[in-house]
Amino acid sequence: MFSKTCEYAIRAMIFVAHKSKDGTKIGIKEIAKGIDSPEHFIAKILQDLGKKGLIQSLKGPNGGFFFENETLNYSIADVVTAIDGNKLFSGCGLGLKECSTAKPCPIHNEFKKVRDDIFNMLQAAKLTQFTDGLENNLTFLNRK
Repeated sequence: MFSKTCEYAIRAMIFVAHKSKDGTKIGIKEIAKGIDSPEHFIAKILQDLGKKGLIQSLKGPNGGFFFENETLNYSIADVVTAIDGNKLFSGCGLGLKECSTAKPCPIHNEFKKVRDDIFNMLQAAKLTQFTDGLENNLTFLNRK
C-alpha cells in the first residue's frame, strides 16, 4: 500500500517519537538500527521530512532528530502525504488518470469507501499514540 520510502519514513517517525519523548536527540545510526533500515536511505528520508517541517534535527556531537511539542501531533497521514503525495487518498483504484463520481471506473464507489476509511484511520493515528506499545514490547518496528 505504501512505497518502501514511506514505510521507512513512518517507522522512523514513530521510532523518533518514542525515543525522543524525554527530549533526547536520536542519531541516524540508532534510528537505522532501531527500524532495520540502511543508514544512508533513512538519512535522506528524514532530511526530506525535516525540510517539510515534520521533524527537527540538530547537527553536532549532541545533535540528532527530535520532535518539538507541536510536531508530535502529526499523523501517519501527514507522513504518507509528505512522502508519497495524496494518491493513496484520492487516486483511482485501477490507476486510471481520470476517475470521479461523474466519470467512475468500475470499482470507483467501493474503492472510494475503502480509500476514505484508510485516510480517516491514518489521519486519526498520531505519532505519539504508538510509543506505549513500543515501550512495553507489545509492538515492534524492525524484523529482528
